[in-house]
Amino acid sequence: MELIRGRHNLRSRHRGCAVTIGAFDGIHLGHQAVLSHLKQEADARGISTTVVTFEPLPREYLRPLEAPPRITTLRDKWPLLEACHVDHVLCLPFNERLRQLSAREFVEQVFVEGLGVEYLAFGDDFRFGNRREGDLDYVRALSEEFGYAVAPTATREQAGERVSSTRIRAALAEADFDSAERLLGRPFEMAGRVQHGQKLGRQLNAPTANIALHRIRSPLHGVYAVNVSGGGLRNAPGVANVGVKPTIGESLEATLEVHVLEGSPDLYGERLTVRFRRKLRDEQKFPSLDALKEGIAADKANARAWLADHG
Repeated sequence: MELIRGRHNLRSRHRGCAVTIGAFDGIHLGHQAVLSHLKQEADARGISTTVVTFEPLPREYLRPLEAPPRITTLRDKWPLLEACHVDHVLCLPFNERLRQLSAREFVEQVFVEGLGVEYLAFGDDFRFGNRREGDLDYVRALSEEFGYAVAPTATREQAGERVSSTRIRAALAEADFDSAERLLGRPFEMAGRVQHGQKLGRQLNAPTANIALHRIRSPLHGVYAVNVSGGGLRNAPGVANVGVKPTIGESLEATLEVHVLEGSPDLYGERLTVRFRRKLRDEQKFPSLDALKEGIAADKANARAWLADHG
């Protein structure tokens, strides 16, 4: 799979393909059905598949504080898209120049001139163009002029409702990880590289691996029982905090802090994957470091007990 960052990096070999477009946040079962269909159509035509997405996502650019929390970062999406046999990912930087494109200009410059689209799988809820007039009916109306086939993307339902990123975010907000897993088709995880922190964890008998979330907003907040993999660990029991650390000086962005319950591995620089199993409590501001230390000890005990019972 090839990542193409921006239209200026498109080459002649990228032209003539089956295309779909969207945020693809989560790469959930609905997305997977779309990508499976896209692959079938591409194979029938003897062409490649291309996913067009954006970074940042349009709503993050336009209203960052109101944008939905990210389920997956672009880095997280990579292996998931690869597993769906996507050939190319065109990642368009969403900026003022792109925002100002009309729907017709977008079709001409991206789909036709850039990608030479032959088949377009398009979601009935997706909109593009500076007036948001680019929808399924719009791309259908232009299909004869520009010579591409177009079809609505498949919808997948579960429990009588459409599988969607919105449903997954709602499940995560309620710490309903079983429902999130059913919609995603896999356990919910966050991943990232361990960075140096303030090193207060050692003073609190809970050294932590600090991971930047690379999200404007986090889908989770609080303290969780988790499993940790990477850096020589495989599903190691742990306890994690996702938040702004209010007791020791509130940060502007939420971070992920993970304490491995067994041993004290040196994880700096390692890429870890954290699977969230159960929410233990909300993040809270303690009156003192001693009170925080007691709270962390209780969190460790609760996480250890729950994980021992549930594997």
